[in-house]
Amino acid sequence: MNSTSHQIGWKTAVAIVVSNMIGTGIFTTLGFQLTDITNTYSIFLLWFIGGILALFGAFCYAELGSHFKGNGGDFIYLKETYHPLLGYLVSWISLIIGFSSPVALAALAMSKYLSAFDVSFGNSFAIGIIFLVSVFLSFSLQASSRFHNFFTLIKIAFIIVLIIIGIGISDSEAIANSLKFDDSWQKEIMLPAFATSLVFVTYSYTGWNSASYIAGEIKDVQKNLPKSLIVGTVFVTVCYLLVNFIMLKHAPVNQLAGKEDVMGEAANNMLGNTFGKIVNIFIALQLVATISGYLWVGSRLTQAFAKENRLWKSLSVGNKKGIPVRAIFAHAVIATLIILTGSFKEIFVYTAFILQLFASLAISTAYFVKKEDRKIFKSNLFYIFPTVFLLFSIYILYFTLIHNPKESIIGLGIVAVGIVLYLIDKKLSVDLN
Repeated sequence: MNSTSHQIGWKTAVAIVVSNMIGTGIFTTLGFQLTDITNTYSIFLLWFIGGILALFGAFCYAELGSHFKGNGGDFIYLKETYHPLLGYLVSWISLIIGFSSPVALAALAMSKYLSAFDVSFGNSFAIGIIFLVSVFLSFSLQASSRFHNFFTLIKIAFIIVLIIIGIGISDSEAIANSLKFDDSWQKEIMLPAFATSLVFVTYSYTGWNSASYIAGEIKDVQKNLPKSLIVGTVFVTVCYLLVNFIMLKHAPVNQLAGKEDVMGEAANNMLGNTFGKIVNIFIALQLVATISGYLWVGSRLTQAFAKENRLWKSLSVGNKKGIPVRAIFAHAVIATLIILTGSFKEIFVYTAFILQLFASLAISTAYFVKKEDRKIFKSNLFYIFPTVFLLFSIYILYFTLIHNPKESIIGLGIVAVGIVLYLIDKKLSVDLN
């Protein structure tokens, strides 16, 4: 059992949830959505559905995290419920896509937002930031907590101040806005584009399950894990709705559609270029917490995975303080390779597709936790949560596969590689025994 000095409280756990959720998605995806969906009701509905799915997913993970002991999250749930192959695959996906891709995307987004200063912040800058954060997370759990909480505090303060300013300032009469409240939403929500837009939204909510991966490091886990997941998810959902509102309020569709740095565009219109540049700096700073959160949580999952598989055994080694440094830097190296081999949108889509697929598999394990074994939700109404989540997931995955076949196939190809590695790993284990 971990000593108290090696455990974190619910506030740090909430900070991990919030920092894993608020990051690249909310500040980049609206531009992709506005190429097909322009009604404000439709946009709000997308983000509300995303929030409900994240909250229902968090309810399931709170129960699963309390039921299955220790770190590991999806790896433990799938391995013990279904088959070691699925546990292996979700860990492989987490190593290659689940945590490394968001790190890569956050670093690329930092480069994009800082380019407002007419200086080229390219791939080298993004890669340098990833390794710098990795170093800060390698000392001790206490140092990691302080580093992570500091940048998460910047993230939360920035979001709150931005929302207050964005709502308080009147939209400029000289610049059109994107707010559109009419009946066109009824047609838009029936479009395939609505489903594919949900891919971007669900990615933006990715991280609602993050605290469950480090359940073994949380004090009084049965009380604090559900609390951290639910508080973090509700806070982020409210923030997302308000941030989208201020972006739509302060910029026209033609200024935002297809753009990645949508918040920067809106900020320039709010109080001029100087304010826009300040906002860009803070977006870049809060993305440090996103990188930190994914490296922190991802390395713990990878460590749990590596301990049980000979092919990856070396990644299970920690330093004297118990920090899985090899796993942290493995994620940093993979994130670097992702940056060097794909475009922002391509990485985004295949990451979102595969994460949705494996989140669905993990959520399905909630059906196998018997009523008498559940510690939080005793009523059979609990099954509403996984059922709603899975129905929406099927809807999202189907339309993503149909409308983004290239990216979907890339994601499924990575899964196929994982199956081959599992067979190799299994054979190695047999031969060495």
